[in-house]
Amino acid sequence: MLQDLITANLSGQPRGIYSVCSAHGLVLEAAMEQALADGTPLLIEATANQVNQFGGYTGMRPVDFFDYVITLADGVGLDSARVLLGGDHLGPVCWQSEPAETAMQKARDLIDAYVAAGFSKIHLDCSMPCADDRLPLADKIIAARAADLCRVAEEAAKRRGNKSKIVYIIGTEVPPPGGAREAIAELEVTAPSQARNTIALHRAAFEKLGLTEAWQRVIGLVVQPGVEFDHTSVIDYQPAKAEKLKALAEEAGGIAFEAHSTDYQTLQSYRQLVRDHFAILKVGPQLTFALREALFALSHIEEELPGIAQKSNLRYVCEQRMRDQPKYWQAFYKVAAEQLPLYRNYSYSDRIRYYWPDEEVQQASARLLHNLSDKPIPLPLASQYFPEEYREIREGRLPNEPHALVKARIRKVTAAYAEACWKQ
Repeated sequence: MLQDLITANLSGQPRGIYSVCSAHGLVLEAAMEQALADGTPLLIEATANQVNQFGGYTGMRPVDFFDYVITLADGVGLDSARVLLGGDHLGPVCWQSEPAETAMQKARDLIDAYVAAGFSKIHLDCSMPCADDRLPLADKIIAARAADLCRVAEEAAKRRGNKSKIVYIIGTEVPPPGGAREAIAELEVTAPSQARNTIALHRAAFEKLGLTEAWQRVIGLVVQPGVEFDHTSVIDYQPAKAEKLKALAEEAGGIAFEAHSTDYQTLQSYRQLVRDHFAILKVGPQLTFALREALFALSHIEEELPGIAQKSNLRYVCEQRMRDQPKYWQAFYKVAAEQLPLYRNYSYSDRIRYYWPDEEVQQASARLLHNLSDKPIPLPLASQYFPEEYREIREGRLPNEPHALVKARIRKVTAAYAEACWKQ
């Protein structure tokens, strides 16, 4: 399915696919409802630090995440055959503080677990150095390690009997998993010479290990198209800067581009990215940013309503848990102390997304949704905190119910991606 889509894109058809990078149930359900409404496939990806053989920050192994997604799809009524699962940044990223030998063995186990669980799109990312690597890490070493992980994936797929269904993404010029750590003024678009070198080195490394057939299933190269966001600003796509990259895709032998960190771009930018052969658009923080917006809006509504015996105090709980457990944001938010609450709660980087699996935050979220589910939200409050969704409620297109309001807010994001990928 993905190979056909890439072929269509490279032949000039404005077709692409957006990749949903989140593990939150409401985000995934919203994306599934979007795919159901559009009649399209849905690509969902998990990152190595989010889901791995040790549980990741979600507590899920690859098989757990696979089963979780398929169960959600069944509940929504989306045919599981239309759900594609991918693994993002699969390599030694979680174990960079360890020597290369041990980090790469854990990366092999990670790849094996993903493919054995049923994931079919694998991003081979060995761009990060390990503890005993000489810096800068040579491109040839990166390619050799990626090929080594591809060999593991092919062996796992053979055991599963679906070898021909596995497709690969390569690329050394990837943004850091988790997002930018500092303000960004400008970005350099990947030079075509660098992209050609990456393709050539990976192809040679694959062939050296007898992976020529697997190379035919490399469908995407991660490059920097010049889009990114930091904590409070967005760098928008400028097509003129990517003209040479666009030309390269048309000569790269069936390999299109995968664009990371496309969150918060405009609809016109998404459309142009797809036309310029950035056929796979990754989105994650913007989805959980919309989730957070909706849940915080509901928490304001909850505070306004009388007669609720035990309020959730969701915003307070989130702030307290982030302060108690700062490991997911502390290295990212290098600002003055008085600015930290603003960044923790509202940054585009959305580091708060790492706290939704926290038990106390989960309990507060569940309490909030429960408190507002007994009867419809008063329309004036819906208008105050959900103005766009309010219009949909008044027109009879949206239930006046908290879960529906949250997913409607998230679908404002997925709708723009769907428009660019499927409806041009």
